[in-house]
Amino acid sequence: MDAVRSATRVADLLVATVDGGVQELYINERRIEFEARALLATIARYRKQIDQWLAATNAINSVLKEIGDFENWMKIMDFDCKSINAAIRNIHQS
Repeated sequence: MDAVRSATRVADLLVATVDGGVQELYINERRIEFEARALLATIARYRKQIDQWLAATNAINSVLKEIGDFENWMKIMDFDCKSINAAIRNIHQS
């Protein structure tokens, strides 16, 4: 009878040990899942912010290009006006 009780006790201790390990693994798994969800939410927030920065940067680049185009147009107009002015002076002096 003592042998049966001892065997039962050993079996109970083994089951308790294994159950404790399984419980700890389950708790750790839940923590990891929670952290993974939080990380995905943070990544989504940063992705949205980066997309907004990209849109703003593209808008600024577009405006700068337009300013450069306008500046180039102004230089061409200045050259054309000087050429016309010189042509008128040449005609007037003739």
